[in-house]
Amino acid sequence: MSKVLIIEDDEILNAGLCFHLQRKNIEAEPAYTLAEADAYLKSQEPDLILLDVNLPDGSGFDFARKVLAKQSAAFVFLTAHNLDDDVIQGLQLGADDYITKPFSIRVVVEKIQTILRRCARSEETSGVYICRELEVDFVRRTASKNGQILTLTPTEFNLLELFCRNPNRILSKEILLEKVWDDRGNYVNDHALTLNISRLRGKLEDGENTYIKTVYGMGYEWMGGSR
Repeated sequence: MSKVLIIEDDEILNAGLCFHLQRKNIEAEPAYTLAEADAYLKSQEPDLILLDVNLPDGSGFDFARKVLAKQSAAFVFLTAHNLDDDVIQGLQLGADDYITKPFSIRVVVEKIQTILRRCARSEETSGVYICRELEVDFVRRTASKNGQILTLTPTEFNLLELFCRNPNRILSKEILLEKVWDDRGNYVNDHALTLNISRLRGKLEDGENTYIKTVYGMGYEWMGGSR
């Protein structure tokens, strides 16, 4: 059963989200402050964290940054502000979605289900992929470089897996958005794609190794096969 942590100080809204997620057979844990959420995360690793940006005891952005340094949970931000800077900041942190209040709980639950399906380990996925100093374990969903584990968000790992399974093949933005972000055919802003690829490059590449090549006007290409 998938686990979702809901960090929202509005008790009625939090209870409504928990109720509707539990009806979908998703374990939902409420937290009303960052302190409560921090205590929960010391013993639990949820698959997804639904997080209000503005909470009584701190910034949701700062909390997400701290959590992502230790865990690889998917993140969805909730906010009452529809400001471009806030949306971009959330996406740069690795958020899988950014939802502005007021919203439909049914829509939020559907989005959460879609993200959980996308991040779930596939039973058909197996094997280890090696490319130069990089090693990717598709079953454990881990990646390491020169023996050091890389901290990747679920979206970044999904991107990495798609590239690794299609070496030396140009993948268009449309293909990447369809395969990595949206398995239901809904439109997703390609700005998130650019940000996630940029972050992935920063974690994988150095002065000697380039893994992701931009093919202008066409898409992206993974450079090199397994050895």
